[in-house]
Amino acid sequence: MPAEAAPRAVRSAGVVTALQGLVGFAFVAALLIRAATGGLGGAGALDRSSIYGQAGYYAVLSAFVLAAGIGLWRGRHWARTPSLLLQLLLLGVSWYAFGPSESPLVGLVLAGPAVAVLWCLFNRHGRAWSLRASTAPDADKDPR
Repeated sequence: MPAEAAPRAVRSAGVVTALQGLVGFAFVAALLIRAATGGLGGAGALDRSSIYGQAGYYAVLSAFVLAAGIGLWRGRHWARTPSLLLQLLLLGVSWYAFGPSESPLVGLVLAGPAVAVLWCLFNRHGRAWSLRASTAPDADKDPR
């Protein structure tokens, strides 16, 4: 039985989520370059091992985000929940950037894609696709 194609909105959400994962990998690369070139700054700066640890942590997170984006793009129902959770977390971070941090540009950059993905997954086509999750080819089968 061939897999049903995901609607365009879900595939678009997958593309944006995958791009967020790639941006995460770019941040990891920037951290590694910073540690390798010794651009650690003055007093109170992190040492190299801390930056390498942060880079590893963000690389793992970015890999999961990228996997969720690819999963949505391919129409896999399991990828919807991690993508939704990521976007809700990013909305919280963007709220903090808008308000207490007084960095509205950063907040806008974070909130824009998050709202777009949420809209794509909660619009009529995205909801209809998610409601067919129990009949999807990648759904868990009832052992009874």
